[in-house]
Amino acid sequence: MNKMLEHAFAEVARLPDAEQETIACLILEELAAERGWDERFAKSESKLAEMARRAKAQHARGETTPLVFPTEE
Repeated sequence: MNKMLEHAFAEVARLPDAEQETIACLILEELAAERGWDERFAKSESKLAEMARRAKAQHARGETTPLVFPTEE
């Protein structure tokens, strides 16, 4: 465990049990969400690659327009 995480856990350990429980739930939910994203990206890798290939082909054929962002004044 790195120093930052050790420090965070030490701070959380000083909180009342109910707040510790809430923070633990938030951490576990965040970890589960990250795993979910990793799984979804892994399953869609071939689709993303195909979309990128098609976009590059469209650009090569001159079928795309450059993005123009407004300038800040």
